[in-house]
Amino acid sequence: MGAAGADAPGVSSAGPAPEQWAAAVETLQGLPRDARVLLICHINPDGDALGSMLGFALGLRTLGFTRVQATFPGPMDVPEPYAAMPGSELLVPADEATADPALVCCFDAASVSRLGALVDRLERATSIVLDHHASNAGFGTIPLVIPGAAATSVVVEQLLERLGVPLDAAIAECLYIALVTDTGSFRFDSTTPAVHQLAARLLATGIAPAEISRRIFETRPYGAVRLHAEVLLRTRLEPAAARGRGLVWTYATLDDLARHGQRPYVLESLIDPVRATAEADVSCVLKQAAPREWAVSLRSKGAVDVSRVAIALGGGGHRLAAGFTAYGTVDEVLAGVRAALDQE
Repeated sequence: MGAAGADAPGVSSAGPAPEQWAAAVETLQGLPRDARVLLICHINPDGDALGSMLGFALGLRTLGFTRVQATFPGPMDVPEPYAAMPGSELLVPADEATADPALVCCFDAASVSRLGALVDRLERATSIVLDHHASNAGFGTIPLVIPGAAATSVVVEQLLERLGVPLDAAIAECLYIALVTDTGSFRFDSTTPAVHQLAARLLATGIAPAEISRRIFETRPYGAVRLHAEVLLRTRLEPAAARGRGLVWTYATLDDLARHGQRPYVLESLIDPVRATAEADVSCVLKQAAPREWAVSLRSKGAVDVSRVAIALGGGGHRLAAGFTAYGTVDEVLAGVRAALDQE
């Protein structure tokens, strides 16, 4: 089945239709337990992408599936805070992922562009897409997208429940990590009563939230602390940008990482202190991925829909948190961001 296009049932703001849930359950229940099942999350995976994927992988193992692989495009570079996540033994490098899966399940990717070279697997097999990005247009054979859900793990938990998979501590830890990272430790607007109810069900399995919090949010190498300090000194405020709503930005280079002996994942949390700037609604962090390539993170306090900005620049995301890949110099990338903000 094709990965995208006219065959896709599409995405509703209300979430998947009953027949889409039923199709996903029927597809999984109808597979032989020795069928090759490939799980893929987006490039440079975060806590939601990895937690949702590995939590679902463990759920499939509970159902008796014996040939489950989990992967993501690019180098197999799992961020250190997530290295000990249950189910990590199911991760394989992208170049070792099965070329002929019977089923592909995709996690936390708003578009096929986030799957890199692995997108060809979607074109060869039936696919189930689990996501929560409002910008997801509905690719895949069976898109299960709940726009506005706090995390993709919300979608995963609902599918596991329909499949009759009980929550154990290992599955719960993966889904909790996904939930707590994408809600900013339950600080974001997406934190609803239903989110706390899901967290309560996950905690009831016996997982340790304090230990998870220390590992995910409060443990960084000394070199990363010094790297953050150096990059934050570059922060610049542009009060007139975004039609007077304000823009604050900074950037980190590959040389910065090499100088402090750090891996790229340590840059993911840089957006948090930058976004705290009171004088700017929009915050932006550029993270160099190659000589002229940048991963750009955008955040908004509410006045600007940064998902529209990201979509205009080839990316996607949510109204208050989005991103895209850009090419050029820092000045060229920022010029594009400023222009898109003014247009928005």
